[in-house]
Amino acid sequence: MKEKEKISPEINTNSEGTGMKRRSFIKLLGGGIILFIRPWEAVDLMTALPQERRTLTKDYNAFLHIQQDGVITCYTGKMEMGQGVITSLPMMMADELNVPVEKIKIIMGDTELCPYDAGTWGSQTTQTFGPAMRAALAEARAVLVEMASVQLGVPVARLEVRDGIIIDTANPKKRISYAQLAKGKKLEKYLDVKPPVEDYTKFTCVTKPRNKVDSYEKVTGKAKFAGDLRLPGMVFARILRPPSHGAKLKSADVSGAEKIAGVKVVRDGDLIAVVSENRDKVDEAVVKIEAEYEFDELKVNDKTIFDWMLSAPSAVNVVRSTGNIEEGYKISDTIFESEFNDVYCAHAPIETHTALARWEGDKVTVWASTQTPFGLQDGLTGEFKLSLEKVRVIAPYTGGGFGGKIAFQQGIEAARIARLTGKPVMLEWTREEEFLYDTYHPASVIKINSGIDKKGNIKMWDYHVWYAGTRGADTIYDVPNASLTNYTRGKNAPPVHPVLTGPWRAPNNNTNTFARESQIDIMASKAGIDPLEFRLMNLKDEKMIDCLKAVADKFGYKPAKTPGGRGIGIACGHDANTWVAEIAEVEVDKATGKVKVKRIACAQDMGLCVNPQGALLQMEGCLAMGLGYTLSEEIFFEGGNILTRGFDTYEIPRFSWIPKIECVILPRNDKPPKGGGEPAIIAVGAAVANAICDATGARLFRMPMTPARVLNAIKKV
Repeated sequence: MKEKEKISPEINTNSEGTGMKRRSFIKLLGGGIILFIRPWEAVDLMTALPQERRTLTKDYNAFLHIQQDGVITCYTGKMEMGQGVITSLPMMMADELNVPVEKIKIIMGDTELCPYDAGTWGSQTTQTFGPAMRAALAEARAVLVEMASVQLGVPVARLEVRDGIIIDTANPKKRISYAQLAKGKKLEKYLDVKPPVEDYTKFTCVTKPRNKVDSYEKVTGKAKFAGDLRLPGMVFARILRPPSHGAKLKSADVSGAEKIAGVKVVRDGDLIAVVSENRDKVDEAVVKIEAEYEFDELKVNDKTIFDWMLSAPSAVNVVRSTGNIEEGYKISDTIFESEFNDVYCAHAPIETHTALARWEGDKVTVWASTQTPFGLQDGLTGEFKLSLEKVRVIAPYTGGGFGGKIAFQQGIEAARIARLTGKPVMLEWTREEEFLYDTYHPASVIKINSGIDKKGNIKMWDYHVWYAGTRGADTIYDVPNASLTNYTRGKNAPPVHPVLTGPWRAPNNNTNTFARESQIDIMASKAGIDPLEFRLMNLKDEKMIDCLKAVADKFGYKPAKTPGGRGIGIACGHDANTWVAEIAEVEVDKATGKVKVKRIACAQDMGLCVNPQGALLQMEGCLAMGLGYTLSEEIFFEGGNILTRGFDTYEIPRFSWIPKIECVILPRNDKPPKGGGEPAIIAVGAAVANAICDATGARLFRMPMTPARVLNAIKKV
């Protein structure tokens, strides 16, 4: 299944083991539109990418290698950034091949060893890569059983696999192992009729809680991230960066940097970098460069951004429409008009964008903290006009991504500097660079007009979203007259966002769920109906109904009209094909506006749950992270000048913030697995906003709900 292949011996990464080059049996196909960013501009790689589109291979050899000692290596283009797939994918493999999970090791995110994958995002690993891997493994298992049938002289129908050993059920002494059949090599046989995957009722590993296999390495500091790697002759690099997104370099005097012993200055067009074997010296040298810039800033800041968006020339797209909105107005007894605002948020991963690059002749290898190793490979082939065989990307453990490391600018930069210097180059963005050059969760405006009849039935829902995207913007409720309109940048129109925006955990669903579920509570309150009852009476979606009932049961919820002074809020939604419902309890200091979230209960329907322990950790992580965009995280800016450049001014959740968390995963073992890395985060803002209103009567229409904004809202009650 794989021939042994030597991996760079001086690098200790989690991409260890053996592997056969995929190029011999995988047809290489080009990716879609991928953006990377030079120091001062965004570049569209569409014209630079390979001519053919790449896709995930169906060749089962690409997914596994059976070694002569019986160990089975799992190969995946996905990567591990804390979400736990390093544990769950081997669990799926173990059950599909009928082997002990302890016999499986995994190699991830290595473009030379692993099957192509577009990237790790959108909670897609389990629900999209998982089934493809299982189908491949089912074929591999069937091929091995057929081979055993020939060698043992036993009909296939009499054979059974137990712990990687194929046994004659009529004569258990007649047996042969996977390892004896494979002999450490690639299997050449393929089946015209593909076998079914293993029935879920036969699982012995999947659905059983299992601790993350990388936990020990990470808590002991043995785990290697990109910045931990070292190569002989390696130098560190820092790049001269412009002070804002609207700045363009005019001139640079590098003489001050060149005077520092052990420092070299290299230049390639607008890219100016300092390199040294001493990490501290590059920090010292880069600030010695005297640079002049010209500025072309958008005339907008964090105070005017929402009016700016509404007045911008926009392309208008009616995404979905049901019934007739005008008719909905007519048959509604009460009309509600609301505007909700959300701000720019940073990903703020603990590990900044980092890459190590090395050239060997005309071949480049880049170790990078990235969610898209194959995307970076495409970017490098375009940048240096190389074939795919000349570019290798390896993704070690990644210390947080949340969508921000889909972009891979640092990998391109490190490779450019390495080529200029002729040495391996380590490039680690500083915290300030991370805040300035990372993409942001986009600021946005949402306007909702809705209507109910005298009984509290929703009759009209007219939803408009500016510059945030429509993920999570579905009505979800049973509304006869509903419309969703999306406003985007108009053709040939000037930029609207003064900064670079991109995916941020459950991209834009946090914003859309905040707006929708706040509006639902506003209507429930006016109708004098308990917010849970109001949702249930306006829902037909059985999965959402089940989640709401499950979370209410877990919370011990008792119906009441709002605002009732209890500080309890409800919200629900779906993301990555997973349904989720939450109830939050808060305490609000009415003198200061400070909000303390005391408790959150969460229920989700995610289909088959591969690893309940891993899923629970993801839910808890989502709920904790969600407190940040809900209560504190916000980027302040003036034009393209980012004023928020560190954790001194950008506050992420602290351990002291974490409330009591109670989670329920609905039993759905007979259903396909769905995404679990993002759904629970989407409803935190809405649940907390509704709880604040229940506690104080004050409705918040903008996130984050800082003490100042809460206090201002309370004063208006």
